[in-house]
Amino acid sequence: MKHHYGPRLRALHWCTQQQVSEALGQMELTCAQGHIMGFLAHREEPPCSKDIEESFQLSHPTVSGLLRRMEKKGFIELRPDETDRRCKRIHISAKGRECHSRIEKAILETEQQIVRDFTPEEQSLFSEFLNRALANLGGVPCPPPAMKEEL
Repeated sequence: MKHHYGPRLRALHWCTQQQVSEALGQMELTCAQGHIMGFLAHREEPPCSKDIEESFQLSHPTVSGLLRRMEKKGFIELRPDETDRRCKRIHISAKGRECHSRIEKAILETEQQIVRDFTPEEQSLFSEFLNRALANLGGVPCPPPAMKEEL
């Protein structure tokens, strides 16, 4: 019997997207804005819009619009670079950091729900199979998230 994985992979992707999109919607963020929040939250230095354009392969007008709306909602602040006044650095506000924390929590809850009735061994195998399938298609497996040290 042949196994057709595509429809189930699409359905799994759609279900996870729906859950995360719902959480983003409650925070008044679009999916694209949520991705940018994640990008900003994991940077040591505040990037400029050019960094986002290159990382997400988006046009300057698209990034400008996204950032303008995020700034208007209070998630970020755009400040001139001290050494290059043509560049505005993107800083996450306190509201943005809190929002990013909620996004990460929603993603973690969704991922936990996916493997809810898997044994620890099955969870490990599932992760390994996903990485191998991705590699088989020339993709780069995602590294596991860094675990925060517990105090």
